[in-house]
Amino acid sequence: MRLTRMLTLATLLALCVSACRTLPSSMGIPWPERRLALQALEHYGFHGQLSAATATEGFSATLNWQQQGVASEAQLRASLGMGSAHLIFDGEQLQFTASNGSQVAGVAAHEAMISLLGFEPPLTSLRYWLLGVPDPRAPGEEALDAAQRLAQLSQGGWQINYDDYVHQGAHWLPGLVTLRHADARLKVHIRHWQLP
Repeated sequence: MRLTRMLTLATLLALCVSACRTLPSSMGIPWPERRLALQALEHYGFHGQLSAATATEGFSATLNWQQQGVASEAQLRASLGMGSAHLIFDGEQLQFTASNGSQVAGVAAHEAMISLLGFEPPLTSLRYWLLGVPDPRAPGEEALDAAQRLAQLSQGGWQINYDDYVHQGAHWLPGLVTLRHADARLKVHIRHWQLP
């Protein structure tokens, strides 16, 4: 009986040590250092689900996002009849391609995007917020979770909540991001990250 207990304790101890060894090394990196590393990521992508809502309307679609430097590219595929779109934002100019193939740019593209989502999302900051970090070009208020990851962010009039994280490569990246501004809400459920 005593030998059985000792073997059980030894097995549990070995499992604990093994679990500690497999914890991602990024957990020990201080938040300021991790934040700088994520803000420096210029090439990434992900696949997920987007839902947008206002007080009077809503929209949901699958979302494929590609980031290449300052250029953001989003492919939205909604249910039949709900409208789909392909957006390219180069940091200054927006191009919007509708599901029927028609293309518009500039002010007309912003109007088309607002018509689709119900509001205009913060395109210039999204590339950072989706990675779980503030836009380095603007002041913001951060709240961290127990693992020193961003739990909440207030920036540019938007409130961003991070309710889930996944480990990808050397980083912890958001699995669920919810953005709110006035009566507008944008929720992004990220299923698969792609890093270089």
